[in-house]
Amino acid sequence: MSDYRAPTQEMRFVMEEIAQLGEIARLPGFEEATPDLVSAIVDEAGRFASEVLAPLNRVGDQQGCRLGANGVSTPDGWQEAYQKFCAAGWNGIASPAAFGGQGLPDTLGVAVKEMICSANLSFSLCPLLTTGAVEALLTCASDELKAIYLEKMISGQWTGTMNLTEPQAGSDLALIRSRAAPEADGSYRIFGQKIFITYGDHDLTENIVHLVLARLPDAPPGVKGISLFLVPKFLVNADGSLGPRNDAVCTAIEHKLGIHASPTCVMVYGDKGEGATGYLLGEANRGLEYMFIMMNAARLGVGLQGIALGERAYQQALAYARERQQGRDAITGEALVSIDHHPDIKRMLMLMRARIEACRAMAYYTSSLLDRMHAATDPAEKKRCLYLAEFLIPLVKGGSTEMGIDVTSLGIQIHGGMGFIEETGAAQYWRDSRITTIYEGTTGIQANDLLFRKLMRDGGATAKTLFGQIQTTAQMLGAASRPQLQAIAARLGSALKAWAQSTEWLGASAQTGNYSPALTAAVPYLHLAVTVVGGWFMGQSALAAARHLDAGAGDAAFYQRKIATAAFYADQLLPQARAFAETVQAGDKALTGVVDLFG
Repeated sequence: MSDYRAPTQEMRFVMEEIAQLGEIARLPGFEEATPDLVSAIVDEAGRFASEVLAPLNRVGDQQGCRLGANGVSTPDGWQEAYQKFCAAGWNGIASPAAFGGQGLPDTLGVAVKEMICSANLSFSLCPLLTTGAVEALLTCASDELKAIYLEKMISGQWTGTMNLTEPQAGSDLALIRSRAAPEADGSYRIFGQKIFITYGDHDLTENIVHLVLARLPDAPPGVKGISLFLVPKFLVNADGSLGPRNDAVCTAIEHKLGIHASPTCVMVYGDKGEGATGYLLGEANRGLEYMFIMMNAARLGVGLQGIALGERAYQQALAYARERQQGRDAITGEALVSIDHHPDIKRMLMLMRARIEACRAMAYYTSSLLDRMHAATDPAEKKRCLYLAEFLIPLVKGGSTEMGIDVTSLGIQIHGGMGFIEETGAAQYWRDSRITTIYEGTTGIQANDLLFRKLMRDGGATAKTLFGQIQTTAQMLGAASRPQLQAIAARLGSALKAWAQSTEWLGASAQTGNYSPALTAAVPYLHLAVTVVGGWFMGQSALAAARHLDAGAGDAAFYQRKIATAAFYADQLLPQARAFAETVQAGDKALTGVVDLFG
């Protein structure tokens, strides 16, 4: 099983050339993100990920978590690694300095998060949920609650969770039954059961802060009657010290296909009959709105998990292909060569790398839009950045996680029979990746979000803005002197045309009032969008690499590989856009007219 080495050169390239970190560092509040500091953080994060977290990945997969009389125990080495993680300040790298964070841009933080996820996905899920909870508290918590909880959560001294799903509800949160009863002192008593709660209980910290969706007694039905509550594992005294244990208990942990070292808990509130003490966040009956703040952060983070697992699988597959000797070279005829000489292995390795790089650029660019949105003072610019980021988040989440499953599966394929043997470790990446298209909203939910909440909310204006930017890149590629870039331009232009035509078709279909064709086409449309946006970023990468080569600056071999990978993406992946477009415009024809499709 190969070691993990963070692709720091690639990460710096994407941050600088695609996300424009240099521009972001000149925005108000991000001035400390100097090139020297960024370089130091990236290098140190890579070292921490490879030396501290990566060696525990296999340990966690084999040992898993255990539920005993004192709660959930994490695998060997977990507690020590978490303490080192917090001591180094990784938990609060992009959190506000006012509450103890480092206040650095998300564009830098996203690279650090990717390294943590690649090194040890199960470990990374704990700070991921805490970061999302911090975002929700920053948005809707009272000043008193912020003062009590934020600094300790940002430091990692306390962790956070997100409690949405219930046994009867699944993704349909209108069906949740958890309830909250008001108390005279302004607090609430929470009753109910939540399932699939990541790190709902563990032994890493002294306290856990649960954000719980529940209904007030007079709440209207459906999603409009959901409120959000902060429910700590241990109550907090006025001086900040911990008080008695709250009536919030993990009663079981799930036995899962992957992420064995991440405890997925069944949480019960009010099991003793008195109810768990909780505190209302924001206004009553606006809980789902607030929770979406946390969910958007989590969806971006889960998309990053697909990229991170893909990278880890790629590194191991490449190392194995260079070592494993089998067969003859198809060109030279040389006998017993390493399998990376074989054309099909080369194709699979390039397919892995091209898709990872495209999704990485998409994730980092989306994070940069959020940085720009937070720093913007002009309302129009703030809205533009927010709308474009929100448009891209379902692409990052849905597209990158689907990519992660495909790429980790290719990693097993490259290993051949040895990939099916657990000792090599190749299978773990696929097993861990399989949940990513499910939690924080399935691919279908991401596709519907893209279509009905993002594409249609402004009449397609954000999509048209994006189309214009992609067209500009295609024109720049077409005007370049390098034939490789001109070929990318032709592929990108054709793919963009397919996307634009499908967008028009969906808009017209939705206007009929019959949403079945659009709903049937939603996931293929998501794949179409991801394919084209990925091609856009690969085209931008090729242009940037060509500029460096023309200037004679930097690592020429690295820039040549960037252009070659972009050309591969254009030849092997962008043509799929036309097929996705045909699938989209077929709508639900194949599903209609048959009385019983599954009889």
